[in-house]
Amino acid sequence: MPAAAWMRSLALAAVLLGFAVVVLGAYVRLTAAGLGCPDWPGCYGHLTPLGAEQSLAEGLSLPGAPLNVTKAWHEMIHRYAASTLGLLIVLIAALAIATRHESAARARYAVALLGIVVLQGLLGMLTVTWQLKPAIVTMHLLFGMTTLGLLWWLWLSLRADEPQRRLGASNVTLRSSPAPGLWARRLAIAALVVLGVQIALGGWTSSNYAAIACPDFPTCQGSWWPHMDYAQAFVFWRPLGIDYQGGVLSNPARVAIHFTHRMGALVTTCVLVSAALAVLRQRPPRASRLAAGAVLVALAAQLSIGISMVLRGFPLWLATAHNAGAALTLLAVLALVHGVHATPKVA
Repeated sequence: MPAAAWMRSLALAAVLLGFAVVVLGAYVRLTAAGLGCPDWPGCYGHLTPLGAEQSLAEGLSLPGAPLNVTKAWHEMIHRYAASTLGLLIVLIAALAIATRHESAARARYAVALLGIVVLQGLLGMLTVTWQLKPAIVTMHLLFGMTTLGLLWWLWLSLRADEPQRRLGASNVTLRSSPAPGLWARRLAIAALVVLGVQIALGGWTSSNYAAIACPDFPTCQGSWWPHMDYAQAFVFWRPLGIDYQGGVLSNPARVAIHFTHRMGALVTTCVLVSAALAVLRQRPPRASRLAAGAVLVALAAQLSIGISMVLRGFPLWLATAHNAGAALTLLAVLALVHGVHATPKVA
């Protein structure tokens, strides 16, 4: 099997596992299991919670909070999955470096991806050792989404290159498809930027435990413009040595965070719908049409999940699905951006 085919298979496997890691991370956060193992990378000094249980059975004391076996397993399963994803990315980087004579740009991309994963691992450690500090938790989420997005972009690029690679030295000519309009391309980029900001707001909402600050919809606290404390809501860096599990902000500050996330959802909806429709109006190739349709479907599903989550009292499964929906929307928007900027087409 050619190196490009191996890399494409590894990239697809990493995308699937990366999506699972993102969802598992959300589940860990939502079940308050982020400190289920108060040390890193092990769990109370052991590779698994079983070792910690054995220590307790032998009468040994454990450092940190009392052992909660269920939460400890939630945390460690997430770490095992993240470590496996890191291994896959190491393999992708090694293969890209070994075949750098075929594509130096691909090798540089894979090395940058590996660097992102190393940074993500560091943030994972700090998430635990700095006791769920909101800034670190939010950055951990963002770099997790970034890792997933980079893997998806790598797979999209490798898939797009495959027809040209198979043609190789044949006499079949390639022609360029009509370039998408500048406005459509700019809207696609704007959609990606706005979605990134909205995901960051979602992470800030979750890490500050502000999701339940507005238990009603479409109003918040029974008001269209509730009492909010913006002075404290978006203070990015707060002191170390504080256990942030459960949140430390006042209710008005949490309301401000939640309300801003809702307003961000409105802006994101307008931009993503505009970008998808702008692409569809130009009668693009099938891949771009599918990507635009996926953006609209993912956005509709995400909005439905978000509204249902509030109306149903924030059940765990819906809250987890909301994070999964954000990841799927990101993948759809990236596919749209990739599609409108891709030019080669087999004649």
